[in-house]
Amino acid sequence: MDEMITAMLRYGNLNVQQTDLIKSRFTETTLKKGAYFSEAEKIANRVGFVNEGVMRVCYYNNKGEDITRCFIPHNRFVGDMNSFYNQIATSEYVEALTDCSLLIIDREDFNDLAATIISWNDIFTRITSSSLMRKVQEKNVMIAQDATERYLGFLKDYPGMANRVPLSALASYLGITQSSLSRIRKSLS
Repeated sequence: MDEMITAMLRYGNLNVQQTDLIKSRFTETTLKKGAYFSEAEKIANRVGFVNEGVMRVCYYNNKGEDITRCFIPHNRFVGDMNSFYNQIATSEYVEALTDCSLLIIDREDFNDLAATIISWNDIFTRITSSSLMRKVQEKNVMIAQDATERYLGFLKDYPGMANRVPLSALASYLGITQSSLSRIRKSLS
């Protein structure tokens, strides 16, 4: 829980009583590899913090192909905040790519904290905004790169993750085929 509090403190101030209250509202859970934290066409009713493991946000295109939009490594928050805040169905899945350990909070406890801690909503707005900016920046950089540069950028941005996620998920994130990714990896070894 301390890592989660440290992550929150990057976006705002909390005193000891507030952090104790926050800790009391989050519960630990695990997700097995392949399990979903949230699913498309459903309303996201919880927010999580990844203690251990790797998750991904994905969707299925009109051809039924599985497309990875982003990865969520440990020490990051996970959840579709638009669905969570606005009570609308999400169009994406959040899947555990490895066995994951999470801290989760449901909507009721989240809203109770918002009513009790003045800076709560501001902290989560900043967390959400930072995450969105990071994703947009990654995609903007990737647009101007060839496949090898995208793969090398991924290795730099997510050290050690390439060997932890399925080749198919990594290839779809990079916008290339699995065979292209295999050739790139082979040429770099």
